[in-house]
Amino acid sequence: MSDKLLAIDLGLRTGLALFGNDGKLIWYRSRNYGSRTRLKAGVYSVLNEAEGVTRTVVEGGGDLLPPWKTEIERRGLNFHQINAERWRTSLLLSRHQRHGSDAKKHADTLARSIIEWSGAKRPTSLRHDAAEAICIGFWGVLNVGWLSEIPKELG
Repeated sequence: MSDKLLAIDLGLRTGLALFGNDGKLIWYRSRNYGSRTRLKAGVYSVLNEAEGVTRTVVEGGGDLLPPWKTEIERRGLNFHQINAERWRTSLLLSRHQRHGSDAKKHADTLARSIIEWSGAKRPTSLRHDAAEAICIGFWGVLNVGWLSEIPKELG
């Protein structure tokens, strides 16, 4: 069994991205839970869907974090919580981080490059929460050493 990393951009509209230990994106998606109650119910199925996951990186906090953290820890998975600045400073140029809208635009561009590099299915549309989950997960695979550096194909 090979390790996998699940990245979660926390929100009622949650971005998800699953990476293999080769650093490549396996799948990505966006889920609109609409309420904390539905999010809490959805956590279990998302973690089941991410078969083979051993590590998680969650961006965000507040009252939406406990359902994720509780289930992740109950399953004995590695849990790592970060804020947006953590991955953005590693992956985006400082001039691309000045405004939230700029950061989201450049995260989208980077996410599309990661999708292409990984050979993952191209999106018909890519929501910003899924794009950010891809970037969070890519930061995660670099952080755990599954990739030693950003591949030159990603610029």
